[in-house]
Amino acid sequence: MGVTVSDSGLMEVDTSLCMHCGACVGTCPRNSIFLNEVIITFDDSCNQCGLCVRVCPIGAIDKPEGAE
Repeated sequence: MGVTVSDSGLMEVDTSLCMHCGACVGTCPRNSIFLNEVIITFDDSCNQCGLCVRVCPIGAIDKPEGAE
């Protein structure tokens, strides 16, 4: 499974599921998500509100294990 954790360690993205639809990018209230050619990334302004997790149509985004 192609799960990567953002550099900040805030969110996990399953790269084998992500379709690069951009739904998460448009939903983020802090503009913390960036759609790159290969993977979506999160910057340090992410506060783990979970909106991206809820809006992802295939469940490719999640909080890392142990995150609140």
